Amino acid sequence: MSPHLFLPTLSVAAGATAPQAHAPQLIDVDGTLFVQLGLFLLLMFVLHKLLWKPFLRVRSERVSRIEGYREEAVRLEAEAAARLVRTEAELAEARRIGSGERALARAEAHAREQTLLAGAQAAAQKTVAEAQARLDATLATERAKLKATSAAIGREAAARILGREVGP
Repeated sequence: MSPHLFLPTLSVAAGATAPQAHAPQLIDVDGTLFVQLGLFLLLMFVLHKLLWKPFLRVRSERVSRIEGYREEAVRLEAEAAARLVRTEAELAEARRIGSGERALARAEAHAREQTLLAGAQAAAQKTVAEAQARLDATLATERAKLKATSAAIGREAAARILGREVGP
């Protein structure tokens, strides 16, 4: 459409009155609109000062406090892990020392056992030697008695057999 055809249409539309609607209009643009807009802005200002700013402040404090607690939890976890590692190292050291002391105690007990066994064996050997000596002495005495008795019996038997006395 060419622009020179459109201009006369605009001039006719500008001079003509707007069509009247039979239904009432939804919005009347008058002074109350500005009063309502002012009240709305005043309410927004008051609510911003009384509600929104405190809410944002409390929310940011809560977020910073939660972050602080998280950092504290991470720090405490790291500290607990370090303590656990240190405790496990101390426990391993105590086990190593205990194992060494146990080996030393076993060696001492074994040495004491060997000493006691050697003493007991020596005492047993001494007792056996004393018993053997007493046995040998008793045996020698009894053999001597037996020889004397056998000699006497032999002489008596010879005297009976021969009918006369036999000399020593």
